[in-house]
Amino acid sequence: MDKKLQIIGLAGTNGSGKDTVGALLAEHYNFWFFSLTELFREECRRRAIPITRENTRMISAQWRRESGLATLVDRSMAAFDKVGGLNKYVGVVMSSLRNPYEPDRIHELGGTVIWIDADPKIRYERIQTNAATRGRAGEDNKTYQQFLQEEQDEMHPPKGADETALNVAAVKERADIFITNNEDKLEILLGDLKNAIGL
Repeated sequence: MDKKLQIIGLAGTNGSGKDTVGALLAEHYNFWFFSLTELFREECRRRAIPITRENTRMISAQWRRESGLATLVDRSMAAFDKVGGLNKYVGVVMSSLRNPYEPDRIHELGGTVIWIDADPKIRYERIQTNAATRGRAGEDNKTYQQFLQEEQDEMHPPKGADETALNVAAVKERADIFITNNEDKLEILLGDLKNAIGL
């Protein structure tokens, strides 16, 4: 009998633990983890431009205009096939979804979208504490108020923006599962995942 491909899309607030969830699913359940955000960082390096949220937003909108509104999900699935697909993994988990066409595409493919959140002060402290070890000291060096403002900028598109803009609030509306990740204990998060997804 053919194995059923499992597709999970991760979305949520900044610093909520999306990449941590992806890494846990990869380590404990043999998912292949793909970071959409890392795609933008690589493209910034290729273009020799600073890795900032403004530049990554610009690149993501440009790619959606050029290749389709769900192009990031399609790129993830193509990359999954290149690394062996179902011959090596039970499925793919991708983070972080920031445009509503991305969860729509995951649902079209039969996948599940998980929204991860945590208290904003906890999330800010996580980002500041882990910035250097994640290689993002320059990118994440900002005040708490700047952190909150950037999040609001990504949650709701600016007036007059087209459908390629970030709209994280609309992504949240499309989520199937909601996880609150206020504890910095991986065993608690892993337990929450097991219960939520039924692994």
